[in-house]
Amino acid sequence: MQSDYSRYFSHNALGVKKSQIRELLKLTAKPDIISFAGGLPDPGMFPVDWIREAAGAVLEKHAASALQYGKTEGVDPLRDQLLKYLGRQGIPVNREQLMVITASQQGLDLVTRLFIDPGDVILCGAPTYIGALQAFNSQRPRVMGIDLEDDGIDTVRLAARIRELAAQNTRPKFIYLVPDFQNPAGVTLSESKRREIVDLAEEHDLLIIEDTPYRQLRFEGEAPPPLISLNNRRVLSLFTCSKILLPGFRLGWIAGPPQLIEKLVTLKQSVDLCSPTFNQFILAELFEKGRIEKQIERIRQAYREKRDLMLEMLQAHMPREKGVSWTRPEGGLFLWVSLPERVNTGELFQQAIEKKVAYVVGEAFYPGGEKKNSMRLNFSFPTTEDIREGIQRLGRLIRESL
Repeated sequence: MQSDYSRYFSHNALGVKKSQIRELLKLTAKPDIISFAGGLPDPGMFPVDWIREAAGAVLEKHAASALQYGKTEGVDPLRDQLLKYLGRQGIPVNREQLMVITASQQGLDLVTRLFIDPGDVILCGAPTYIGALQAFNSQRPRVMGIDLEDDGIDTVRLAARIRELAAQNTRPKFIYLVPDFQNPAGVTLSESKRREIVDLAEEHDLLIIEDTPYRQLRFEGEAPPPLISLNNRRVLSLFTCSKILLPGFRLGWIAGPPQLIEKLVTLKQSVDLCSPTFNQFILAELFEKGRIEKQIERIRQAYREKRDLMLEMLQAHMPREKGVSWTRPEGGLFLWVSLPERVNTGELFQQAIEKKVAYVVGEAFYPGGEKKNSMRLNFSFPTTEDIREGIQRLGRLIRESL
């Protein structure tokens, strides 16, 4: 007889839901299914030789330190390289404004622990990154989504919502944004909207959480300034090496006001003491050798070609005349397909699996699951052959459903 342990769980633990994406990936793991579901980098782009070379150099020069516990803030060689790297991007910070984390997902968990009490209001785009929703919901806040437009979150509605809350004597704890090639929609927040949002935060005494894993993966167009460069008192920025190098390192970093970084360091000490020290030294070595920028260029070229191919195949095989549309991202890993409102992509998903093709159901990216007629497609992981065949299968399925 199976025991029921739920009576032992905390209220917060009872509120935590499984990631719909992680559960979907179990269904799409079969080798005969073409999957556009995961947000996975192309493993063929992993710089294995550079990693091997860097690991050897670290063991030769820094073995005693690299194989030992490290500082919670991050090892000094890596933090020094990150300060230079951020400076080249127009983000001048010092050591007190920077800490290393175990990828940006840990950053979201730490931000949740630092700021959110049950019932607090969080503002975000709708749709938004499901991993952020999962982290926030562990503390049972009220997450309010604001519709996205082609150039990012609707700032008119955002301002109106902030005023409505102020009239109720409620101040949001923060605004959460993925400003560059947003996950899941692929849209980029325009510079004018970035300045509007920073002004709103200043006017209403709010914080902004800038989640920016894809910023370096720009294929075309001009990059708007990072939010943190517009106001370093109001913005905490999360970064990761998972998309620009490889996810297996589980390394990222947070930049922001020193008082917030100091508190995040304290919280991280209770979570994992420090991020993987050996991996930090390897990453520092790669930065020092100039490998990271070269790797980013390699990835940009490869992903640009895959994005172009997916857009070409969507144009050829999707029934636009029946109300099907999609975003055209200038970078990143994803694009967003919208179907007529009468179509439920959750109900369509099982039929897609039967046709050996998979996507992520759009409903999962809305705080209340309120919209059900969209899907996220990833173009970085599938091969070009899979993109060609998979979009044809998906196009046929959608035509049949309409």
